[in-house]
Amino acid sequence: MKKNQLTDDDIRKLELDMLLFAIYRISGYDFRQYARSSIERRVTHRMRLENLPSISALIERVIHEPEFLEVLLNDLSIQVTEMFRDPDFFVAFREKVVPELRQYPEIRIWHAGCSSGEEAYSMAILLDEEGLREKTRIYATDMNERVLRQAESGAFSLHKMQTYTKNYFQAGGKREFSYYYTADAQHAYFNKSLAENIVFAQHNLVTDGSFNEFHAIICRNVMIYFDQNLQKKVLRLFDESLTNRGFLGLGHKETVRTIDTEGKYEVFDRDEKIYRKKT
Repeated sequence: MKKNQLTDDDIRKLELDMLLFAIYRISGYDFRQYARSSIERRVTHRMRLENLPSISALIERVIHEPEFLEVLLNDLSIQVTEMFRDPDFFVAFREKVVPELRQYPEIRIWHAGCSSGEEAYSMAILLDEEGLREKTRIYATDMNERVLRQAESGAFSLHKMQTYTKNYFQAGGKREFSYYYTADAQHAYFNKSLAENIVFAQHNLVTDGSFNEFHAIICRNVMIYFDQNLQKKVLRLFDESLTNRGFLGLGHKETVRTIDTEGKYEVFDRDEKIYRKKT
Protein backbone atom coordinates (compact mmCIF):
# COMPACT_ATOMS: atom_id res chain seq x y z
CA MET A 1 0.00 0.00 0.00
CA LYS A 2 1.32 3.42 -0.95
CA LYS A 3 1.70 5.71 2.02
CA ASN A 4 0.33 9.23 1.93
CA GLN A 5 3.12 11.75 1.62
CA LEU A 6 3.05 14.62 4.10
CA THR A 7 3.97 18.03 2.78
CA ASP A 8 6.16 20.40 4.79
CA ASP A 9 3.02 22.37 5.61
CA ASP A 10 1.26 19.21 6.82
CA ILE A 11 4.23 18.37 9.04
CA ARG A 12 4.31 21.86 10.53
CA LYS A 13 0.58 21.77 11.31
CA LEU A 14 0.97 18.32 12.92
CA GLU A 15 3.91 19.52 15.00
CA LEU A 16 1.94 22.58 16.13
CA ASP A 17 -0.99 20.36 17.15
CA MET A 18 1.40 18.20 19.15
CA LEU A 19 3.02 21.23 20.80
CA LEU A 20 -0.31 22.70 21.92
CA PHE A 21 -1.45 19.30 23.19
CA ALA A 22 1.79 18.91 25.17
CA ILE A 23 1.36 22.36 26.69
CA TYR A 24 -2.21 21.52 27.68
CA ARG A 25 -1.30 18.15 29.22
CA ILE A 26 1.60 19.57 31.22
CA SER A 27 0.31 22.98 32.26
CA GLY A 28 -3.47 22.91 31.85
CA TYR A 29 -3.33 25.98 29.61
CA ASP A 30 -5.30 25.30 26.45
CA PHE A 31 -4.27 27.26 23.35
CA ARG A 32 -5.72 24.75 20.89
CA GLN A 33 -8.63 27.02 19.92
CA TYR A 34 -6.61 30.19 19.60
CA ALA A 35 -6.25 31.66 16.11
CA ARG A 36 -3.48 29.63 14.50
CA SER A 37 -1.88 32.57 12.67
CA SER A 38 -1.15 34.34 15.95
CA ILE A 39 0.10 31.17 17.66
CA GLU A 40 2.37 30.33 14.72
CA ARG A 41 3.96 33.79 14.75
CA ARG A 42 4.78 33.51 18.44
CA VAL A 43 6.09 29.97 18.17
CA THR A 44 8.27 30.89 15.19
CA HIS A 45 9.64 33.88 17.09
CA ARG A 46 10.62 31.68 20.05
CA MET A 47 12.24 29.11 17.73
CA ARG A 48 14.29 31.88 16.15
CA LEU A 49 15.41 33.22 19.54
CA GLU A 50 16.40 29.73 20.73
CA ASN A 51 17.96 28.77 17.37
CA LEU A 52 15.78 25.67 17.14
CA PRO A 53 15.39 23.88 13.78
CA SER A 54 11.80 22.67 14.21
CA ILE A 55 8.69 22.73 16.36
CA SER A 56 9.56 19.16 17.37
CA ALA A 57 12.72 20.51 19.00
CA LEU A 58 10.53 23.02 20.81
CA ILE A 59 8.26 20.22 22.05
CA GLU A 60 11.24 18.34 23.50
CA ARG A 61 12.25 21.37 25.55
CA VAL A 62 8.67 21.99 26.69
CA ILE A 63 8.42 18.41 27.99
CA HIS A 64 11.80 18.26 29.71
CA GLU A 65 12.43 21.85 30.88
CA PRO A 66 9.78 23.39 33.18
CA GLU A 67 11.52 26.77 33.05
CA PHE A 68 11.35 26.81 29.28
CA LEU A 69 7.64 25.96 29.39
CA GLU A 70 7.09 29.11 31.49
CA VAL A 71 8.93 31.17 28.87
CA LEU A 72 6.76 29.78 26.08
CA LEU A 73 3.57 30.31 28.09
CA ASN A 74 4.50 33.97 28.45
CA ASP A 75 5.08 34.13 24.69
CA LEU A 76 1.64 32.69 23.96
CA SER A 77 -0.25 34.80 26.52
CA ILE A 78 -1.40 37.91 24.68
CA GLN A 79 -0.19 40.93 26.66
CA VAL A 80 -1.07 44.09 24.73
CA THR A 81 -2.43 46.88 26.90
CA GLU A 82 -2.00 50.45 28.09
CA MET A 83 -3.79 52.87 30.38
CA PHE A 84 -6.94 54.40 28.88
CA ARG A 85 -6.29 52.48 25.66
CA ASP A 86 -8.68 53.69 22.95
CA PRO A 87 -9.67 56.82 24.92
CA ASP A 88 -13.00 57.18 23.10
CA PHE A 89 -14.15 53.96 24.76
CA PHE A 90 -13.60 55.48 28.19
CA VAL A 91 -15.35 58.68 27.11
CA ALA A 92 -18.38 56.62 26.09
CA PHE A 93 -18.26 54.60 29.30
CA ARG A 94 -18.00 57.76 31.41
CA GLU A 95 -20.75 59.68 29.61
CA LYS A 96 -23.21 56.88 28.80
CA VAL A 97 -22.64 53.84 31.03
CA VAL A 98 -21.75 55.54 34.32
CA PRO A 99 -25.13 57.36 34.58
CA GLU A 100 -26.85 53.97 34.26
CA LEU A 101 -24.63 52.39 36.91
CA ARG A 102 -25.36 55.09 39.48
CA GLN A 103 -28.74 53.52 40.23
CA TYR A 104 -27.17 50.43 41.83
CA PRO A 105 -26.28 50.32 45.54
CA GLU A 106 -23.14 48.39 44.62
CA ILE A 107 -21.45 47.86 41.26
CA ARG A 108 -19.48 44.86 40.02
CA ILE A 109 -17.25 45.19 36.95
CA TRP A 110 -15.18 42.40 35.39
CA HIS A 111 -12.08 43.23 33.35
CA ALA A 112 -11.48 39.87 31.65
CA GLY A 113 -8.01 39.30 30.22
CA CYS A 114 -6.67 42.27 32.18
CA SER A 115 -3.00 41.57 31.38
CA SER A 116 -0.75 43.70 33.62
CA GLY A 117 -3.69 45.72 34.94
CA GLU A 118 -3.46 49.06 33.16
CA GLU A 119 -7.11 49.12 32.06
CA ALA A 120 -8.32 48.06 35.51
CA TYR A 121 -6.44 50.99 37.08
CA SER A 122 -7.85 53.22 34.35
CA MET A 123 -11.37 52.18 35.31
CA ALA A 124 -10.61 52.76 39.00
CA ILE A 125 -9.46 56.30 38.18
CA LEU A 126 -12.55 56.99 36.05
CA LEU A 127 -14.89 55.71 38.76
CA ASP A 128 -13.02 57.70 41.41
CA GLU A 129 -13.60 60.88 39.42
CA GLU A 130 -17.27 60.00 39.04
CA GLY A 131 -17.69 59.34 42.76
CA LEU A 132 -18.39 55.63 42.31
CA ARG A 133 -15.11 53.93 43.20
CA GLU A 134 -15.97 53.16 46.82
CA LYS A 135 -19.16 51.30 45.93
CA THR A 136 -17.60 49.45 42.98
CA ARG A 137 -15.71 46.18 43.03
CA ILE A 138 -13.50 45.63 39.98
CA TYR A 139 -12.52 42.03 39.25
CA ALA A 140 -9.41 41.99 37.07
CA THR A 141 -8.53 38.53 35.79
CA ASP A 142 -5.96 36.96 33.53
CA MET A 143 -4.63 33.47 32.90
CA ASN A 144 -1.02 34.60 33.40
CA GLU A 145 0.08 34.64 37.05
CA ARG A 146 3.25 36.60 36.32
CA VAL A 147 1.45 39.60 34.82
CA LEU A 148 -1.14 39.48 37.63
CA ARG A 149 1.66 39.91 40.17
CA GLN A 150 2.85 42.91 38.19
CA ALA A 151 -0.69 44.29 38.13
CA GLU A 152 -1.03 43.93 41.89
CA SER A 153 2.16 45.93 42.41
CA GLY A 154 0.68 48.97 40.63
CA ALA A 155 4.14 49.79 39.24
CA PHE A 156 4.49 50.69 35.57
CA SER A 157 7.38 51.87 33.43
CA LEU A 158 7.92 55.61 33.78
CA HIS A 159 8.68 56.08 30.09
CA LYS A 160 5.07 55.05 29.31
CA MET A 161 3.57 57.86 31.38
CA GLN A 162 3.71 60.39 28.56
CA THR A 163 1.49 58.18 26.39
CA TYR A 164 -0.75 57.30 29.34
CA THR A 165 -1.14 60.97 30.26
CA LYS A 166 -2.20 61.81 26.72
CA ASN A 167 -4.71 58.94 26.75
CA TYR A 168 -6.05 60.04 30.13
CA PHE A 169 -6.87 63.56 28.99
CA GLN A 170 -8.38 62.31 25.72
CA ALA A 171 -10.55 59.99 27.86
CA GLY A 172 -11.98 62.97 29.74
CA GLY A 173 -9.63 62.99 32.74
CA LYS A 174 -10.47 65.67 35.30
CA ARG A 175 -7.18 66.07 37.22
CA GLU A 176 -3.47 66.18 36.52
CA PHE A 177 -2.59 62.57 35.76
CA SER A 178 0.42 62.75 38.10
CA TYR A 179 -2.09 63.13 40.97
CA TYR A 180 -2.54 59.34 40.82
CA TYR A 181 1.08 58.21 41.13
CA THR A 182 4.52 58.82 42.56
CA ALA A 183 7.68 58.09 40.59
CA ASP A 184 11.34 57.26 40.82
CA ALA A 185 13.88 57.10 38.00
CA GLN A 186 12.33 54.01 36.42
CA HIS A 187 8.75 53.43 37.57
CA ALA A 188 5.48 55.15 38.31
CA TYR A 189 3.75 53.75 41.41
CA PHE A 190 -0.01 54.23 41.39
CA ASN A 191 -1.73 55.20 44.62
CA LYS A 192 -2.59 52.12 46.66
CA SER A 193 -6.07 53.51 47.29
CA LEU A 194 -6.89 52.84 43.63
CA ALA A 195 -6.36 49.11 44.15
CA GLU A 196 -8.40 48.84 47.34
CA ASN A 197 -11.51 47.87 45.38
CA ILE A 198 -9.73 45.82 42.70
CA VAL A 199 -9.55 42.04 43.04
CA PHE A 200 -6.77 40.57 40.90
CA ALA A 201 -7.32 36.84 40.31
CA GLN A 202 -6.27 34.11 37.91
CA HIS A 203 -9.07 33.06 35.57
CA ASN A 204 -8.78 31.26 32.24
CA LEU A 205 -11.48 32.23 29.76
CA VAL A 206 -10.89 28.99 27.86
CA THR A 207 -11.37 26.53 30.71
CA ASP A 208 -12.96 28.34 33.70
CA GLY A 209 -16.59 29.17 34.33
CA SER A 210 -18.65 32.06 35.64
CA PHE A 211 -17.80 33.22 39.17
CA ASN A 212 -20.10 36.21 39.83
CA GLU A 213 -22.87 38.34 38.38
CA PHE A 214 -21.63 41.61 36.90
CA HIS A 215 -23.14 44.93 35.93
CA ALA A 216 -20.42 45.43 33.30
CA ILE A 217 -17.88 43.15 31.64
CA ILE A 218 -14.94 44.64 29.73
CA CYS A 219 -13.00 42.32 27.42
CA ARG A 220 -11.44 44.29 24.62
CA ASN A 221 -9.18 42.94 21.88
CA VAL A 222 -8.79 39.54 23.52
CA MET A 223 -11.17 37.40 21.48
CA ILE A 224 -9.58 38.44 18.18
CA TYR A 225 -6.94 35.83 19.07
CA PHE A 226 -9.56 33.04 19.43
CA ASP A 227 -11.09 30.92 16.70
CA GLN A 228 -14.83 31.24 16.10
CA ASN A 229 -15.85 28.29 18.29
CA LEU A 230 -13.87 29.62 21.23
CA GLN A 231 -15.30 33.11 20.70
CA LYS A 232 -18.79 31.64 20.98
CA LYS A 233 -17.83 29.77 24.16
CA VAL A 234 -16.39 32.87 25.82
CA LEU A 235 -19.34 35.04 24.81
CA ARG A 236 -21.69 32.46 26.36
CA LEU A 237 -19.62 32.73 29.55
CA PHE A 238 -20.07 36.51 29.51
CA ASP A 239 -23.78 36.11 28.87
CA GLU A 240 -24.07 33.84 31.93
CA SER A 241 -22.10 36.35 34.00
CA LEU A 242 -24.02 39.54 33.15
CA THR A 243 -27.00 40.86 35.07
CA ASN A 244 -30.13 41.81 33.16
CA ARG A 245 -29.48 45.22 31.62
CA GLY A 246 -25.74 44.67 32.16
CA PHE A 247 -23.13 46.12 29.80
CA LEU A 248 -20.58 44.30 27.66
CA GLY A 249 -17.64 46.23 26.23
CA LEU A 250 -15.71 44.60 23.38
CA GLY A 251 -12.87 45.62 21.06
CA HIS A 252 -13.38 47.36 17.75
CA LYS A 253 -13.04 44.12 15.76
CA GLU A 254 -15.31 42.06 18.02
CA THR A 255 -19.08 41.61 18.11
CA VAL A 256 -21.82 39.73 20.01
CA ARG A 257 -23.47 38.61 16.76
CA THR A 258 -22.01 35.11 17.05
CA ILE A 259 -24.19 34.29 20.08
CA ASP A 260 -27.03 36.82 19.91
CA THR A 261 -29.27 34.77 17.66
CA GLU A 262 -32.30 35.54 19.84
CA GLY A 263 -31.77 39.28 20.02
CA LYS A 264 -30.82 39.30 23.70
CA TYR A 265 -28.51 42.31 23.31
CA GLU A 266 -29.04 45.84 22.11
CA VAL A 267 -26.33 48.09 20.72
CA PHE A 268 -25.69 50.74 23.36
CA ASP A 269 -22.80 52.49 21.61
CA ARG A 270 -22.13 51.31 18.08
CA ASP A 271 -18.79 53.06 17.58
CA GLU A 272 -17.24 51.81 20.83
CA LYS A 273 -18.78 48.31 20.71
CA ILE A 274 -20.71 48.60 23.97
CA TYR A 275 -23.74 46.31 24.19
CA ARG A 276 -26.52 46.05 26.75
CA LYS A 277 -28.25 42.84 27.76
CA LYS A 278 -32.01 43.05 27.49
CA THR A 279 -34.31 42.07 30.35
